Amino acid sequence: QVQLVESGGGLVQAGGSLRLSCVASGSIFSVSSMAWYRQAPGKERELVATTTHAYNTQYLDSVKGRFTISRDRAKNTGYLQMNSLRPEDTAVYYCNAAVRTTAWEAARVYWGRGTQVTVSP
Repeated sequence: QVQLVESGGGLVQAGGSLRLSCVASGSIFSVSSMAWYRQAPGKERELVATTTHAYNTQYLDSVKGRFTISRDRAKNTGYLQMNSLRPEDTAVYYCNAAVRTTAWEAARVYWGRGTQVTVSP
């Protein structure tokens, strides 16, 4: 079994920064990709940023230039550096990873339980 645990959320003023972490643990052969999603109250979950095995990255338009996704493969850990935060970034942020538990099985997608990010005006 694989677990994803996010951390680093909190309350910050507009213009501030936070760094989210996502640690994957358990029976892991490899992590193909990692992504961050967020869900604000009353809204659907949306993809914020993703990074693939080849370190290609993609971002939600509204966070481009402010957020940076990265990975530490050796630690099976992903990060989301969030700068110049805005009140509209307030949401629960979820980590998502495509993980292979053995060399011969296809990757499965796992989710963390989320971490709250609140940006005050």
